[in-house]
Amino acid sequence: MWNNVKTTFLLAAMTGLVLAIGELWGGERGMMFALVLAAVMNLGSYFFSDKIALASSGAKPISREDGPRIYQIVERLAAKANIPVPKIYMIPTDSPNAFATGRNPNHAAVAVTHGILDICDDEEIEGVLAHELAHVKNRDILTSAVVATLAGAITLIGRMLWYAELFGGFGGGGGRDNRRGGVFSALAMMILAPLAATLIQLAISRSREYEADATGARITGNPQGLARALDKIDKWSKRIPMQVAPSMAHLYILQPLTNGAVFSSLFSTHPPIRKRIERLIGRDFV
Repeated sequence: MWNNVKTTFLLAAMTGLVLAIGELWGGERGMMFALVLAAVMNLGSYFFSDKIALASSGAKPISREDGPRIYQIVERLAAKANIPVPKIYMIPTDSPNAFATGRNPNHAAVAVTHGILDICDDEEIEGVLAHELAHVKNRDILTSAVVATLAGAITLIGRMLWYAELFGGFGGGGGRDNRRGGVFSALAMMILAPLAATLIQLAISRSREYEADATGARITGNPQGLARALDKIDKWSKRIPMQVAPSMAHLYILQPLTNGAVFSSLFSTHPPIRKRIERLIGRDFV
């Protein structure tokens, strides 16, 4: 219930922001354009945010013949968690990571990288996939996917405002109005860039990852498997970093390197990996 409320709040806040920007830059015409844009964004965020996340990661669906190992693990864990078996995707990168997305357990997907299958044994893969299925079971995947879409949209709006100002603004004209618009555009570019990361930080609590770790450990009955996997992913990710858009980083089991390293550190959506391990098994690995 709380995740549904949070998602509704995010969509309403985004609508208000888009309408305010439209009115500021284009008056009544700009507000009407913004209303149409907000409606499209809200519908797209709800129905297509999972597809956007999967496409952004480069994930491709895999068949049972191509991935019998992962199919067996996911099906076994889904039965234990009492949820439908999600669709399974593969991300073509050697960097180890994974994420889950979708609007509900009946429309969910999990994606894993080639790298994580290469470095982790079956118990560790079980831990990782149980963590991702925990997000599905806890019904926080919709909020995560919507936030990713809206955060990306905010950045896009900032760029649209910038280019609109370069070509005379929404309302055209000149003189003082254009100069005022230029000031607003400069401020928008300064504010909207970190706003996407801030939105993620406000909407996605770090406690979400702790909860998924705990739920995943209960599903497998083996917290050691997930703890070892987190340790391996943390170490290997530093050797083989994975570049993703900042708006998508919160989806992954471990926050990958983003294209905004400064904001990534300031607005980290994941708890420290060592603390997650300590919570799982009562100590860190030496």
